[in-house]
Amino acid sequence: MTEKAEYTTTRLAMHATNMGHEAWLMGMGNFAYEPDGSLSARARAGDGKNYRSLERYIEDVQKPTAEERLPLSEFDVVMLRSDPADDAQGAAWANNAGVAFGQLIASTGVLVVNDPSSLANALSKAYFQHFPEIVRPTTLISRDQEQIVDFVKELGGRAVLKPLQGSGGSGVFLVNTDESPNMNQIIEAISRDGYVVVQEYLEEAKNGDVRMFVMNGKPLMMNGKYAAFRRKASGSDMRSNMSAGGKAVAVKVTDEMLAMVDVVRPKLVADGMFLVGLDIVGDKLMEVNVFSPGGLGSCAALYDEHFAVAVIEDLERKLEISKHYNGALSNVGLATI
Repeated sequence: MTEKAEYTTTRLAMHATNMGHEAWLMGMGNFAYEPDGSLSARARAGDGKNYRSLERYIEDVQKPTAEERLPLSEFDVVMLRSDPADDAQGAAWANNAGVAFGQLIASTGVLVVNDPSSLANALSKAYFQHFPEIVRPTTLISRDQEQIVDFVKELGGRAVLKPLQGSGGSGVFLVNTDESPNMNQIIEAISRDGYVVVQEYLEEAKNGDVRMFVMNGKPLMMNGKYAAFRRKASGSDMRSNMSAGGKAVAVKVTDEMLAMVDVVRPKLVADGMFLVGLDIVGDKLMEVNVFSPGGLGSCAALYDEHFAVAVIEDLERKLEISKHYNGALSNVGLATI
């Protein structure tokens, strides 16, 4: 019920509906493990067949009469899409529950993307540190205030501080030892809820970052166009996340960006990360959004391509392949095949 028309989740569901599939939306609190061991969920779907408007689609989904309880064994694919930052305060249980039910659903033979066991390992930003060092900015993860201050000084006095848990630009600070007398207070505020991630500040960040969609470990493309865009910060705000007021503009995908995808591809494929969003600044990867990469609407508007269709078509391809293996393919393998 909290979905909005412009969300990528809504766009994926509407295009799946228009392509002839039954697409149902369910909340993180809508699952149930039944006494007989089966799984079910309260779910909602639009009642139309060919939607031209995202607003009309989500309006139909959110009608009081739209909800049904369905056995999850009837689904071919379940896409886990949630924002850990959204639920961090009011529903801290939600993401762990979503991943846990995702694992149960996958055990029944339903394809679950991204792979829930790998998502369990990605619930904190520490997951990012498993990617090759060459693509990551210099980073410290600690709760020790003195250690953090010393590290910032080693970086030349400028650094980005953010919580280990969370996403969407929430709790992100740019600190400068010459101009931030309140750095200790910032560290205290972040560490109150856990560990602090301290990263080197990249000068290219003043131009925003690039969100690039990667599917099956390869850049998402349609008709020769990449699903990628530059997110520019609003005013003096250093955060370029769309949820933090950033603006999307067209971007030319460079050889350096493609080389970065090549470097991270093996891990994304091995972890069953079907659809992710890479956040790139200069020659470094700032984040890998594996939970709910957003921005397909921005890509559609900038390049006049419905990239969501390509995502659904690839899921169709996976299901066709799986028919020939009679359940022998693992969820993590099928997710990125």
